[in-house]
Amino acid sequence: MPQIIKLENITKIYDMGETKVSALGGVSLEIKGKEFVAIVGPSGSGKSTLMHIIGLLDSPTSGKIFLEGKGVSSLSPNELAEMRNRHIGFVFQGSNLLPRTSAIENVEMPLIYSGVSRRQRWIRAIEALKEVGLAERLTHTPAQLSGGQQQRVALARALINHPILILADEPTGNLDSRSGEEIINLLIELNKKGNTIVMVTHEPGIASRAKRIVEIKDGKIVSDKKKK
Repeated sequence: MPQIIKLENITKIYDMGETKVSALGGVSLEIKGKEFVAIVGPSGSGKSTLMHIIGLLDSPTSGKIFLEGKGVSSLSPNELAEMRNRHIGFVFQGSNLLPRTSAIENVEMPLIYSGVSRRQRWIRAIEALKEVGLAERLTHTPAQLSGGQQQRVALARALINHPILILADEPTGNLDSRSGEEIINLLIELNKKGNTIVMVTHEPGIASRAKRIVEIKDGKIVSDKKKK
């Protein structure tokens, strides 16, 4: 499978005034197309920092990042923002939906920044909502949706630009067990359709559903196991 993301000897040091905190210490990681990877680790292990660097939301202190084989470490903030919008879909623990905006309007939002026409935005947003099983909820606002349905809208929004990579940061963290199971099953189905997924989770049961589990501790990868 083609390489989607590659990290080479990534470090991340936060300057806290008189104190410097090392969040990542020489992390190297490669993720290929159609993988479903879970990143696990205790609180403060560096897994969220790693997720932000994979998603081009944060820049490393040192090391190199490659997206589809192209170096992106030296890109400007505006160039990184464009890369994120075009190539990466995000799902966070909180759905981060606009509260007074319908499901379809929330989903089409990334396309506005891509200059897509209103008609095409709506067509693609409807397709994305159908893909996550919300064809009957197009005009509902977040307040009219359950927590699980809100997260499905967030997932549809992540899919709207046909990203090469979906990043899910604790996607079941705010959900009850039933809704969480529905979301993880949906991620599995999307992966079967060819989507590459990287998920951060602190829940062993959720992590076990991925095809590969990367464990991070004290800013270093201590285990990287693929299912047979």
